[in-house]
Amino acid sequence: MPIAPRSDPFLSADDEARDMARRLVAGATYAAIAVLEPDTGLPFCSRIGLGTDAQGLPLALVSMLAHHTRALQANPACCLLIGEPGPKGDPLTHPRLSLRARAEFLDPAGADHAALKAAWLARNPKATVYASLPDFSFARFRPVSASLNGGFAKAFVMTEADLAPTA
Repeated sequence: MPIAPRSDPFLSADDEARDMARRLVAGATYAAIAVLEPDTGLPFCSRIGLGTDAQGLPLALVSMLAHHTRALQANPACCLLIGEPGPKGDPLTHPRLSLRARAEFLDPAGADHAALKAAWLARNPKATVYASLPDFSFARFRPVSASLNGGFAKAFVMTEADLAPTA
């Protein structure tokens, strides 16, 4: 008797998948971000610089003039596509994480702002030119859920708990 194909190709996250997701986020220097335009309700996609805060949560330095930032202010729901193809092989076989999140804008007068800025500039020295401009601020992305494609036959559904920073 032939085996019926699974109707749901996604696996539940395991320790290996959680570790892969954390490594993708920790190693990312940029990501694609998808938001909903407030005026039209249509999707909009852009590229942002990406880093992490002290907890390992995704973080971006964004301009309040940017289309995606204005969209996030109207509706903080977003999706980050993290992970880039390697130098060889089929680009679709390289790991990538579609991270559904809610953006929160950090107060420039907040206690951790100076440390975040110093860490950001250490990793992105060219940002020194604009990081102190009044229209730039940090947005932290609180994970809600994700889809992890870890390569051929390695597709995982990840929950908020799977994506929580480790202690």
